Amino acid sequence: MTENDMSAASPDDAAALLRRSKTPLDHIQHALHKYPVISPAMVLLLSGLVFTYLGDGRFQQPSTIGIMLQQTAVLATLAIGQTLIILTAGIDLSVGTAMLLTHLVMAKTAVDWGIPGFAAFMLGALLGMALGLFHGGLITKIGLPPFIATLGTFYIFSSLGLVYSNAQTISKEAIGEDSFLLWTGKGISIGDMRITTGVLVALALYVVFAYILSNTSWGLHVYATGDDKEAARLAGINTTRVLISVYVVAGLLYAVGGWVQLGRSLSASSNAAADINLETITAVVIGGTSLFGGRGRLWGTLVGALIVTVFRVGLSLAGVNVFYQNFAIGALILVAVALDT
Repeated sequence: MTENDMSAASPDDAAALLRRSKTPLDHIQHALHKYPVISPAMVLLLSGLVFTYLGDGRFQQPSTIGIMLQQTAVLATLAIGQTLIILTAGIDLSVGTAMLLTHLVMAKTAVDWGIPGFAAFMLGALLGMALGLFHGGLITKIGLPPFIATLGTFYIFSSLGLVYSNAQTISKEAIGEDSFLLWTGKGISIGDMRITTGVLVALALYVVFAYILSNTSWGLHVYATGDDKEAARLAGINTTRVLISVYVVAGLLYAVGGWVQLGRSLSASSNAAADINLETITAVVIGGTSLFGGRGRLWGTLVGALIVTVFRVGLSLAGVNVFYQNFAIGALILVAVALDT
């Protein structure tokens, strides 16, 4: 049908043409765009089945599942902050070092100053927000690209953590086993599977922030700023304020992630979670959030974090060399970004 024929066609003919042009692939693509969590959920299911087969019966054991959930709790908490930043078309390369600095400050102030665990946690939370405010200032006031700003602070925060802790590990005996700082390590056992409080904290944060992003004006402004910053500004949104608030909230989440890490490892160390900076980006990208900003859902990030953990644990149980584990994670990132593009 030519362009002239289409212009002369009746509305019924045009509607029929549109219906005929819809292929099964078009319907699948539409569903994946409408519900982006479907793709990572399918990857998670498929990878779980594969590692169940390769893991010689160990992968699907309740105790292994409990360990994976505990590992995911830290990554997933940090990935919420990374998701917020990537939704604004930014990126944060200092996630892990910011988390380490806050959790070292929590532990060391509790031990050296003898202050209660909750007060130490609040001090760490304020520090995390201050780090986020520093990022926001570098990006909105000075005009540094997020990649450059957070690359610089990656080294700064790492150095500060090493200097402050003297590169020493602070044990649970020094912190106090009943301290609030280690509360996220407590939990319940369901058979052989242990669910810690840190897992529940991470899940609660996803419920809260998924609601905020979908049902509040701040959440809508975050999406609008990432989709088109100039258009959002012309629509009356204070994009500078939105960006600063996003980095401050992300800093607070990094501190909470440090608290969850304290409960998981029952100690504070500058060497903890060495690969978590890039793993948060991996979780966000695999979860369907666009690196170009303005599109993505938080639940996809949670599934992405689970995928990263499943790959790490599954490949390890299958006896795959750690170098090939990183190769698999890297390939997974490339495939996820290629599909998004």
